[in-house]
Amino acid sequence: MAEHIDLAAPAVRWVREKATLREPTVLQSFAFDEVRHHLYVLQVTRGGLEDGDLCLNRLDHGGGRLGHMYLKGFGHGVSMGVQNDPDGTVWIWTEADALHGYGKGVTRFRFANGATRTTKDVEVRYPIEGSRNNQPTLCTATRRMAIRYRLKNVPRYRVWDLNAFIARDYASPLADFPQTGAHPDPAVPFQGYALHGDHLYQLAGTAYNARTNPAAHHGNTYLSCLDIRTGELLASHRTGAAHTLDYREPEGLAVRHAGGPRLYIGFASGEPGARKFSLYYKPQT
Repeated sequence: MAEHIDLAAPAVRWVREKATLREPTVLQSFAFDEVRHHLYVLQVTRGGLEDGDLCLNRLDHGGGRLGHMYLKGFGHGVSMGVQNDPDGTVWIWTEADALHGYGKGVTRFRFANGATRTTKDVEVRYPIEGSRNNQPTLCTATRRMAIRYRLKNVPRYRVWDLNAFIARDYASPLADFPQTGAHPDPAVPFQGYALHGDHLYQLAGTAYNARTNPAAHHGNTYLSCLDIRTGELLASHRTGAAHTLDYREPEGLAVRHAGGPRLYIGFASGEPGARKFSLYYKPQT
């Protein structure tokens, strides 16, 4: 894992303009269960933005929906992770305990089709005292947990060994560093991140807008890569992946190891109230 994924490599289409998510809203983030060949996708529910109400979709790798569950008061769903245990247990990691729509902590739970969970139904962890906007993801190759968080409204990342994190040993993280380099314009929204080995990948950008982000210019979506050992920005690249989509809002990053590693990028398209999702990936070359 010495080399990071080439952000300038041509993007490959994986699924395009699927309308199979439970809610008609955009995807927020996604993660792979590579053992069972499932794809999990988080959405904010209709009318649930301020309260942090999410819908978790379980899909097959063709984008077909296999089930869903609702998470009331969990957060915004900026990132998520899937943990596979040796005994076959699958845990879903998300933010939890929403304040103004974003999680003050994180949690893990098992998928239950058709169920509704509140933060009273799960054990919420608060590993970073005083933080807000806690957003977890996993590197399954190295069994590491990362959390993007805000402390005094400044975004940062913290990384732990997953086993230590599960044991609630938060005192000795592997890394802690500020978010940097997500986009040349710091006012452009952050849209997701993924951890793979010693590298952390970031996504930022907005939907097409005729005045500020015209489709003719193929959008303002940027990918970037940080070294978790130093916090250094290693690479930044504007991507034209999926530029022919209408609307085209970047939403979510994940790394899949099968045939890879590959860095997957989510995009929302379609009309309000009837959004679709697409996934493209950058292979390691």
